[in-house]
Amino acid sequence: QVQLVESGGGLVQAGGSLRLSCAASGQTFRSYHMGWFRQAPGKEREFVASISRSLSYTYYADSVKGRFTISRDNAKNTVYLQMNSLKPEDTALYYCAGSTAALPGNRMTFYNYWGQGTQVTVFS
Repeated sequence: QVQLVESGGGLVQAGGSLRLSCAASGQTFRSYHMGWFRQAPGKEREFVASISRSLSYTYYADSVKGRFTISRDNAKNTVYLQMNSLKPEDTALYYCAGSTAALPGNRMTFYNYWGQGTQVTVFS
């Protein structure tokens, strides 16, 4: 089992950047695919990005492709989400999630473990 704690959220002006971090407890972090999801007020939680356990594959939602970058450091048990060129529509609670599925995916049902979320607010 793994516990996930997000950090790095905050208030930023449109066009700015933030870097989210997700620290995982336990010795098995490298065995999980990791993903980021977000949920805006009144909307369903949606996929943002994922990265395979081997660091070989990354996937992005079309809405963030070219602006966000997911990465992980298995030695530090941490996954990151670098967010550039932020837009007001990126405002949401951002969740980190871990998956034991065969492949990293974009569906919430693939993910077994979830953090509590970190708030990102982008103002124009």
